[in-house]
Amino acid sequence: MTNQVKFYFICFIAFITFWEVKAQHVISFTNGLIAGPCHQYGREAIYTDQLAFQLYKGALNSPKAGQILFTDEKVQPVTWQKINADPSGLFKTNDLSNKYIYLTYTSDKEDIMLLKAAGNSMFYFNGEPHAGDIYSSNWLYIPVKVKKGLNEIYLRSSRNFEDGISVNLIAPEKPVMLNTEDLTLPFIIKGENNESLMGALLIINSTTKPLTGLEIQTRIEGKDVKVTVPQISPLSFRKVGFRFNATNISQKGQYNCTVTLSQKGKSIDEKIIKVEAVDANEQYSNTFISDIDGSVQYFSVCPQKNKTNKAPALFLSVHGAGVEAIGQARAYQPKDWGILVTPTNRRPRGFNWEDWGRLDALEVLGIATKKFNPDPERIYLTGHSMGGHGTWYLGATFPGKWAAIAPCAGYPTLTGYGSADGKIPATGRSSIENILLQASNGSNVFELAKNYNAGGVYIHHGDSDEVVSVNYARQMKKTLAEFHKDFCYYEYPGGGHWFGNQSVDWQPIFDYFKWHTIRPDSIVNKIDFTTANPAVSPSYYWASVLQQQEALKYSRLRLVRSKSINTISGETENVSILGISLAAFKPGETITLNIDQQSLKYVVPASTPMLYLYHKGQWQTGGQPDQSQKGIVRNGTFKEPFNYRMVFVYGTCGNVQENAWAIAKARFDAETWYYRANGAVDVVADKDFNPAQYPDRGVIIYGNATTNSAWKKLLTKCPVQVQRGSLTIGNKQLKGDDLGAYIMWPRSDSKKASIAAISGTGLSGFNATYANQYFAGGSGFPDYMIFSADMLKDGATGIKYAGFYNNDWTIPE
Repeated sequence: MTNQVKFYFICFIAFITFWEVKAQHVISFTNGLIAGPCHQYGREAIYTDQLAFQLYKGALNSPKAGQILFTDEKVQPVTWQKINADPSGLFKTNDLSNKYIYLTYTSDKEDIMLLKAAGNSMFYFNGEPHAGDIYSSNWLYIPVKVKKGLNEIYLRSSRNFEDGISVNLIAPEKPVMLNTEDLTLPFIIKGENNESLMGALLIINSTTKPLTGLEIQTRIEGKDVKVTVPQISPLSFRKVGFRFNATNISQKGQYNCTVTLSQKGKSIDEKIIKVEAVDANEQYSNTFISDIDGSVQYFSVCPQKNKTNKAPALFLSVHGAGVEAIGQARAYQPKDWGILVTPTNRRPRGFNWEDWGRLDALEVLGIATKKFNPDPERIYLTGHSMGGHGTWYLGATFPGKWAAIAPCAGYPTLTGYGSADGKIPATGRSSIENILLQASNGSNVFELAKNYNAGGVYIHHGDSDEVVSVNYARQMKKTLAEFHKDFCYYEYPGGGHWFGNQSVDWQPIFDYFKWHTIRPDSIVNKIDFTTANPAVSPSYYWASVLQQQEALKYSRLRLVRSKSINTISGETENVSILGISLAAFKPGETITLNIDQQSLKYVVPASTPMLYLYHKGQWQTGGQPDQSQKGIVRNGTFKEPFNYRMVFVYGTCGNVQENAWAIAKARFDAETWYYRANGAVDVVADKDFNPAQYPDRGVIIYGNATTNSAWKKLLTKCPVQVQRGSLTIGNKQLKGDDLGAYIMWPRSDSKKASIAAISGTGLSGFNATYANQYFAGGSGFPDYMIFSADMLKDGATGIKYAGFYNNDWTIPE
């Protein structure tokens, strides 16, 4: 054999060996078992899951074909059936809704691998829960610890995925690596300051140790920038921010940016990403650091055409499900009288523009207002599909903020239409379910409909829409026709759900907008305002609901102001503290207040023309409200603590099983927040947590007073106390190890931040809290909710207590 032949032979053997290694690199699952329907998750705190109930109780046996999982309400057995993947590796059936797929993997050693599943809402790997790729985005890689021998996987589906569910186990290329499949990037905009642009990408930690001392360095066209990276927890991932300097770029096009991850000066991984440079007159994206969680987010812009010295109008356009903000911006042609800005809702589907989607829209509106200095009287709101719902919802929730709104192909409520996470139930099946749903009252725009009187409304819908029926537009037309004197309605003949860019970029909408401006307080003398939560939406022009009598029930103001005779008259509902601006009156003038059939006289002061009225059987004047009580800053609900750069604090003071639950639950929530919200969370152990190091931040505690030392630092005064084996709420005590609890409580060392406790009295109760549909947009969670693990099989009858604190944060009698 010649040397050349030997060389080629060696290369061939090396290639075959490499191919074999790569062939073993990905383990694709091709057969398993399926059972269901056996669970129900949605937009409410109650959930049922027969499989999870058995799993949490330690009663779930390894399934076999034909084996009964449980017997349903119709006394019919639900059994495990064989299911095989199709040639493309997808598990498909005629109906995957509300079922589980069971898969196994036998390993000859302990290992750490990445599980990549698509089309599932979550999965259990050897009993530990992990986030799912419900929208088949195909960039979610979850580190899992493979044990020697049998490994069991249960994948939960929530709806009928036509595309099926795929599952792969992948050996990581490196223990710590960069992943660039889910980037958040700005555009390089010619003529603007591009010295310190922000982006974000994923770091995957496939080790059992936390990663500290990390740095990211970027290089683009010879310019280097280095930033430090937050700690990455073991067996997890985090989307982290980085910066790059693009000042050497002066031409349009795509440019390579090298991203290097290092630790203590040693390179760990390196990737090349592409960044786009555009002219200033083209649609582009900007990034920013969100006040919600400190992560890097983005919004897009369709710039004004032919700028003038006149302040531009600002059009906020909210996108539909599955649409990126840049895609929304590119659906519009530039306008010669205004700038169009498109927020993200945190993800292409995100939160249906409710909850953190709502906060994202307001955050971007604030940034855009500072950046572009628009005419404050010419702010407009529009959107398509899910964004049409967002337009209805944001328009009703924040009246007076928009000169006019234009919902396109939109549905009004998540109760009527729903979407991926299901519908908000219209009513509960019991009084306790109605209490839970009370926390979702703010989603019901029909109750808020009179708020639309603040501005114009243009409804645009295709008459042949097969996705969002035109009947929703007709329903809103009928609603507005009863009271609104300034709305326009148009059905596009033959228009489906999307009939080209004119589905949103419809010239008559912008003509209609031109006719409208935001009215100043001085000319608005009639108030008809409804809010369900003053901490979300307290004000309508000169009147504000500053505190409610009953939390999260509808508060209404119907007031008329007469400046000619110095009177304010009308009625209120469910208002404990009423704020009225007297700026329209002169200092020293005496005003007569005729409210709720009670008459008061008040002399306008020279200093602060703000009147505070307190309802204590009768109305009486008072000073500025006490911010420690419920009101426009903190008003409760379990979801409120997640609004202020939350930090997850898991307990380490329990037994082995309790501590394992705490870190697993915190990791599950962090994974889900990343997937749902493009977000990032600090996850720390209780022993490392010092409240002073996290001022004004929401704190999410995993554990109870026995298992989590942070409990004693923050929750000793909370009227709901949980410890191993028992729970007290007010003067009531419950005992057992199967009680779960969702609790919120205001931080005493902060004027705005709160605490959420995800707690239980034992392992069974802890496990029952695993479900995190509090991250579903519009889902309702009250201030506290106590339930037994039996809720998973019996529904609402498993709930022991649920409700809202009084305004002074005490438990109601």
